[in-house]
Amino acid sequence: MEPPAECPRETPALAEENAKFLNLIGPGELERCLFTETLDVVAADAQPRDAAWGRWWVSARWAPYERAGEPARSCLLVQAGCRRRQDGVPASSSLKAYVTPEMETLEQEEQECLEHRPYPVRRRTHMVSHQHGMTVTKTLQEGEHALGVQPQAVGSGEAEVFVIERAVHAGAGASTVWHSSFLPSGRLARLVQVGSPMVMRLQDEPVPATDTDGVKPLPPFPKQPLDWEEDIQLFSWFLDRKGELQEYHAAYIQQHPELQVLLSDFLLALLLQQPQDPVSFAAEFFAHKEPPETRFTSSGAANPSPSPSHPVANRE
Repeated sequence: MEPPAECPRETPALAEENAKFLNLIGPGELERCLFTETLDVVAADAQPRDAAWGRWWVSARWAPYERAGEPARSCLLVQAGCRRRQDGVPASSSLKAYVTPEMETLEQEEQECLEHRPYPVRRRTHMVSHQHGMTVTKTLQEGEHALGVQPQAVGSGEAEVFVIERAVHAGAGASTVWHSSFLPSGRLARLVQVGSPMVMRLQDEPVPATDTDGVKPLPPFPKQPLDWEEDIQLFSWFLDRKGELQEYHAAYIQQHPELQVLLSDFLLALLLQQPQDPVSFAAEFFAHKEPPETRFTSSGAANPSPSPSHPVANRE
C-alpha cells in the first residue's frame, strides 16, 4: 500500500548542534565502527566464575541495500541479538538495520520472543523510510490455542486432524486469526484465515489405513540439520548444562587436592627426562606412582627411572 501524499504529522526539525555533529562524521569515523563482538549475559552482581545467563552479540559492516525499483546503495548493516533466560523463561531479541553514511535509517526490524509455554509471545517492529517519511508496522503474536482433534475431509477421504488456532494482534486495526489443521504425519492439511472466503487445503494425501492390531505405521521423517546454537531452547539447555558441569568439576578438584601434587610431579619428571614417547612415559609413570598422602607432598618425590625407550635428553 502506497503511503499518503501528505503526512498528518510534521517531521521534527533537526537541531543545529545535532546537524553540526553529523557533518563531522566522515568515512574515517565510520570505519572505526565496523566490528563484531560477543559478550556473556550475567547478573549485575555476578562473580567471575558464575554461569552466564545467555549471550549478546553485535556486528556492523558495509553491505548493499536493495529495494525494488531503486539502485543498490552501500550502507552500514547493523545487527545485534541476545539469547538469555528471563525469570527462568528462554527469551531472545534481535535488531537489523540499514543506515546510510549520513546516519539516515533506511530500514530497521526489531524482534522479541518470550518462549513462555504454552503461550509464547512474539513482537515485531518494522520501519522503512520512503519519500513521504517513514512507515512503522508493529505486530504482536501471543501463543497458539489448540482446538483439538477433529474429523475433516482430506483428498477423497476423511481423516482426523489436529487443529491449532493462531492469532496475530496488530498495533492498530483488527486481529488476524488462522486455523491450521495437521495430519498425524505432520503435514499441513488445511489452512484458513477466519473471515476470509478462501481456504487452502491438501488434495493428494492418502488416508492411512489401520491394520487389524490397531497399530498405525509410523510415517518416515527425513533427517533435518539441527543448528542448536540458533535454537533458543537448546542453547539455553546447553548453557545450563555447561554451568552445572563446571561447578561439578570444580567441586571434585577441591575435594581431591592430591590431584595438583600428582600432576606437578608428572610434569616435573616429564620436563627433566624429556622422553621421546611422552605417552608411554606417562603410562609407566602412573603405573608405578603411589598417590600422595597430603597436599604438601614434595614435588621432588621419587620418579620412575627412564627406560631404554625413553633416553634422557643430553644436558650441557
